[in-house]
Amino acid sequence: MTMDEPVGAAIDNAHDPFLSLQVVALVASAGGLRALSTVLQALPAEFPAALVVVQHMDPHHRSMLPQILEERTALKVRQAEEGSVLEPGVVHIAPPDRHLLVNPGGSLSLTRSEPVHFLRPSGDVLLESLAAACGVRAIAVVLTGTGSDGSDGICAVKKQGGTVVVQDPETAEYSGMPASAVETGCADLELPLDRVAEALIGLVRGGRI
Repeated sequence: MTMDEPVGAAIDNAHDPFLSLQVVALVASAGGLRALSTVLQALPAEFPAALVVVQHMDPHHRSMLPQILEERTALKVRQAEEGSVLEPGVVHIAPPDRHLLVNPGGSLSLTRSEPVHFLRPSGDVLLESLAAACGVRAIAVVLTGTGSDGSDGICAVKKQGGTVVVQDPETAEYSGMPASAVETGCADLELPLDRVAEALIGLVRGGRI
C-alpha cells in the first residue's frame, strides 16, 4: 500500500476473490466440440478455477454449444454476457460473432470490434486480455483447429507468467492451431487430448509442471 492509497482500498483488495482466482481459457476451432467435451467432462464439479471458452462457429446462427456441453460435464456452462462475473467451476462461452475479453476485476466484456485474422470471436483477443487481467493466474489451452488462432495469445500469457497447455498436434482432429502454438516455443505442456483435464486439475491445485 502506498502512502496515498486509502486504507479501505487496501482492505478491499485483500478480500477481492478475483485476486486469487485462477482462470482457464480454452481455444478451439474445427473438431472443437469433441475436444471441449473430452476436457470438460473430466473436470469435477468442484473445479476451483473459472473457465472461458472461444470456439469458432458460424456467426449467423444461434449457438447451442452451452446447452450441449452442459449435458456432458458436471460444471455449470453459460453463454458469456456483457458484465458476467467469473466464478469457480463455471464455464463461460463466447457467443457467435463477439470477441470475449476478461477484465481486470473479474468481469467479462463482449465486443464486435474488427475480426482478428478473419475471426470473431478470436482466441488471441481472449488470451491477450486474460494475460493482462490475470498474469500468473492465467492458464491458456489451445486445442484442435485449423489456422493459427491462439498462438499470439499464448505468448502474451507466457510473458505475464501464466501457464500454457497445448494439445499434442498428433492427437488433434485438426492439427493447425496446436502445431502453430507448439512452434511458438511458449507451450509449457504438450499433451494428448485425454490428459489435458488431468493436467488442469493438477495445475489449479498447486501441482508442479
